[in-house]
Amino acid sequence: MKALVIEAPHRAVVKEVPYPKPAPGEVTIKVENVGICGTDFHIFEGEFISPYPIIPGHEFSGTIFELGEGVVGFKPGDRVSADPSLFCGACEFCLTHRGNQCENWGALGNTVNGSMAEYVSVPARNVVKIPDTMSFEEAAFIEPMACVVHGMNRLQLQVGNRVILFGAGAMGQQLIQSISRAGASELVVVDVSQDKLDLALQFGATKGVLSKDMDTVLSRGAYPHGFDVVVDVTGIPAVIEKALEYMGPTAKFLQFGVTAPHAKIQLNPFKLYNKDWTIIGSMAINYTFLPAFQWIKEGRIDVIPLISKVISLEEAVDFLAKPKDPNLLKVQIKL
Repeated sequence: MKALVIEAPHRAVVKEVPYPKPAPGEVTIKVENVGICGTDFHIFEGEFISPYPIIPGHEFSGTIFELGEGVVGFKPGDRVSADPSLFCGACEFCLTHRGNQCENWGALGNTVNGSMAEYVSVPARNVVKIPDTMSFEEAAFIEPMACVVHGMNRLQLQVGNRVILFGAGAMGQQLIQSISRAGASELVVVDVSQDKLDLALQFGATKGVLSKDMDTVLSRGAYPHGFDVVVDVTGIPAVIEKALEYMGPTAKFLQFGVTAPHAKIQLNPFKLYNKDWTIIGSMAINYTFLPAFQWIKEGRIDVIPLISKVISLEEAVDFLAKPKDPNLLKVQIKL
């Protein structure tokens, strides 16, 4: 079968690889759509925990192609998506509902071969059937939305909170919709792209601010007490440091964007103590795939406007290597 393989940092190719026959308890899925995630760029750049060579891709949809021994409840042709998480289920963290901190953590497209291929094998327990009313494009958003659900569960937003969010990309837009629905009174969004800010306003933001205008529009005079919640979706250390400046007394800070493993920021520990701040991380998925599926299935989160372009597997090689276009939201691969 054909697959995109990252052979080493900064080196990706499309080539023939063996078909992934399902082991007992697994299914093999014929892939239809794959979303390109920021983590895929980190893998390409050599900034993640992935081994090489590896087939990336963890946001996907498709149809069941083959069942492994002992699999029940599915048949060839079923339309599906799948949670890429590979938790061991036996360690202290798995047994206390913290699977994303599993001592033996793994994930499709991160630690083992993923879905940027014609076929991918996955544990049957991870697979979710999708209704005919849900497109393959939408179903490929369940995984990123599951990350958002975990972030929202970590944040525990209070009704009436005043929120500022940095980064209105595809993940940011899903968070914007979620935060708006969760009861934020004010939701200010900061980005470098006016088009993204315009979309954020459609999705529930109360104000969109270009980053170059931050010091004027978001001055201490305009926001003397800062915000109750600050969210970073950029993963850029300089932006994170700037975002921390907007934390008010008792504020929560959510680090949602992925940084390089060795990135550093400066934080004033006296303010952390004196202002009763709460600093929160949000790593991937934590048993949140099914809630995310329900949100998308019921139309509570609108993901189709987030697709900027659809490309081929071959085009994805160049796309990973080129500088990111700040105006793009989600790019999907169509197999």
